[in-house]
Amino acid sequence: MASKRKTWQEKLADKPGYPKVIALQAGFPCYNAVHKMGAEVGDPVVLVNPSDVVALMRQVPHGCLTTIIEICRWLARKYQAKGCCTLTAGIFVMTAANAVEEARQTGRDLDIPYWRTLKADGYLNEKFPGGFEGHKALLEAEGFAVAQKGKRYYVAGYRDVLFGDFKDA
Repeated sequence: MASKRKTWQEKLADKPGYPKVIALQAGFPCYNAVHKMGAEVGDPVVLVNPSDVVALMRQVPHGCLTTIIEICRWLARKYQAKGCCTLTAGIFVMTAANAVEEARQTGRDLDIPYWRTLKADGYLNEKFPGGFEGHKALLEAEGFAVAQKGKRYYVAGYRDVLFGDFKDA
């Protein structure tokens, strides 16, 4: 019997037992990123739910941008942890982007301006719908200047419009 694949919108459902705070281990896939945020082996790190990430993405106003790092820093403070798993949060950012486009195809609006969430250091997300080009088009439509560095794209001057003043949602 063939299994039914979950939709992107179904993948946004929260997982039982999360958020969960665990001790950082050197072998974690997100170790390097969390370590750059200041966490050391044994420090508490939070694994969040999709709703935690989406609630913050929804708060980024027109004319501003945020990064996965800003989102993770805010979530780490919220859950009194030293860091937030950037890998998990990044997957939820990508899932939200695909869920928005999936819903749009059926005439629904999930009201998540996902294109305003960048990867670390202002880089565009190639896993968003339409890849780099799709992400670039949405950002440029809002007036952001996108530049290319090698094979990757970034928003020039993104730090000048960086939003991190999230409210508890």
